Amino acid sequence: MTIPLVTLNTARLELLPAEPGFARALLAFELANRDHFARWDPNRDAFYFTELHLGLRLRQYQREAEEGRGAAFLLTPKGEPQQIIGQITLSQIVRGVFQAAYLGYRIDARYEGQGLMREALAAVLAFALDTLRLHRIMANYQPDNERSARLLARCGFRIEGLARDYLFLNGAWRDHVLTALTNPDPLLQP
Repeated sequence: MTIPLVTLNTARLELLPAEPGFARALLAFELANRDHFARWDPNRDAFYFTELHLGLRLRQYQREAEEGRGAAFLLTPKGEPQQIIGQITLSQIVRGVFQAAYLGYRIDARYEGQGLMREALAAVLAFALDTLRLHRIMANYQPDNERSARLLARCGFRIEGLARDYLFLNGAWRDHVLTALTNPDPLLQP
């Protein structure tokens, strides 16, 4: 099942489907937030911060959407499609009896604390639950990431457990709090 490449609109944002034409704008976003994201990311080599690499990554997002395995959105202020201020991904979509995906997100440090990510997540979660008809969305965060803990709780995610040494990020194995949001539609079936 191909995932429709649609633009999602909120009061203050346009969430554009990720495509290679945004490589330069995504590079500007990544470079501006390199230090801000370093705490939560794997160690990045110099190639990661190139237009070529990000163009390849954007092509991969397109391929995953075509194959029904993922959806990636670039957050832009309304009317400014080349100013990327964030990103949201639905990845590792599994159908069959699971009907689930992982949620990932990041926002420019200059836009934190303004409610923009919550606004964007509301649109993406509605797309995931209503359009894609997923039953379960999973999102994990490091225990000391209080912003993500609050954001996910506000979006209706429930804590399901703690995974020790879950991901190798910023030079070490990091624990993660496991959360999920399930589709409230009682008629949803695979």
